[in-house]
Amino acid sequence: MPTSDASGLDVEAIREDFPILERKIGGDVTVPGPDETDDQPLYYLDNAATSHTPRQVVEAMTDYYYEYNSNVHRGIHSLSQEASIAYEEAHDRAAEFVGADGREEVVFTKNTTEAFNLVAYTWGLTELEPGENVVTTQMEHHASLVTWQQLCEKQGAEIRYVEIDEDGRLDMDDLRSKVDDDTAMVSAVHVSNTLGTINPVSEITDIAHEHGALSFIDGAQAVPTRPVDVAEIDADFYAFSGHKMLGPTGIGVLYGKQHLLEELPPFLVGGAMIRRVEFEGTTWEDLPWKFEAGTPPIAEAVGLTAAIDYLEDVGMEAIERHESELARYAYDRLSEFDDIEIYGPHEERGGLVGFNLEGVHAHDLSSILDDHGVAVRAGDHCTQPLHDVLGVPASTRASFYLYNTREEIDELIDAVDTARQLFA
Repeated sequence: MPTSDASGLDVEAIREDFPILERKIGGDVTVPGPDETDDQPLYYLDNAATSHTPRQVVEAMTDYYYEYNSNVHRGIHSLSQEASIAYEEAHDRAAEFVGADGREEVVFTKNTTEAFNLVAYTWGLTELEPGENVVTTQMEHHASLVTWQQLCEKQGAEIRYVEIDEDGRLDMDDLRSKVDDDTAMVSAVHVSNTLGTINPVSEITDIAHEHGALSFIDGAQAVPTRPVDVAEIDADFYAFSGHKMLGPTGIGVLYGKQHLLEELPPFLVGGAMIRRVEFEGTTWEDLPWKFEAGTPPIAEAVGLTAAIDYLEDVGMEAIERHESELARYAYDRLSEFDDIEIYGPHEERGGLVGFNLEGVHAHDLSSILDDHGVAVRAGDHCTQPLHDVLGVPASTRASFYLYNTREEIDELIDAVDTARQLFA
């Protein structure tokens, strides 16, 4: 497939780094991997759920297992030292990638969900008091919304939800009215995984700070697809996941301002996060290791470093332009059908489009699309309250990344049209 736009990406060359994009599907799904009965080309448009992994990332992780596999921060021998250096440098690369001051501000977690829980169980259980409130939004992922909801319930605090307008944008006037001097935390998603809305996170953080509150930005859909500078945003906490940015599953990143992380108690305790243990008490290791108990995700950290290297080699500005162009194209093509409802803004949106075909459940539509090789997400996308606001039980979501093309979107449109005729 040729390069699909003027973003500057050589999409054809990029696709060669992702062998999975060449496989066919349609055979026996109970047997993982290719099957001799597979006969349908794959058009993968489910990148907001997880991205694919290039050869370079897989090879970096393979090199770790084949060449210097060892535990970190535990041995004097050469393999342990090599693994420790690679693991520590992964923190440095992640810090550089998002504009943090250094490795002390980067904690490796399993995923974005664990990053939210880490802050909730450390800051929240020690600092959030009855009568205070947490302000979040109607468009939050369950990783954020449920975490704050349960924390507020435990602490006797109030949770407030900022509404969205008819275009799927955050109502900033409502945000300003709900953040007050009793607000302890303002938490917002950077890019909505359902609407594609890009929120003004710097402004949101400024509003929080004006009232003495902290800010936590969910960057799971932003960091993979656009330049992010946490210092410029001035977020107190910011989280993202490796598997959505060409990296492996099982590793996420929590950015936190150093002075805040230093004040927080550990989330998990045990090996590796201690400096000294005595029968009478324990002292904690320095940042970021204080929050990384036990054997950490070493291979995954190596893979994350390789993923960051890959993204920076391609260029985050070019990736953002490419993804935005694909999202506009998909929005415009879907708009050709008068029985399709599209959610979220037309302009200034992330690289995904959520929609519904009138009279057809999203799961049924997704099944038909899969018969045509088109992989999309169907359901509530871990945003059930948002779907309640939209007045629908579920939606279909097509999401795009650096290896996708206009031609794949055309395949999506053709498959949607087939479904329209089938259910007419």
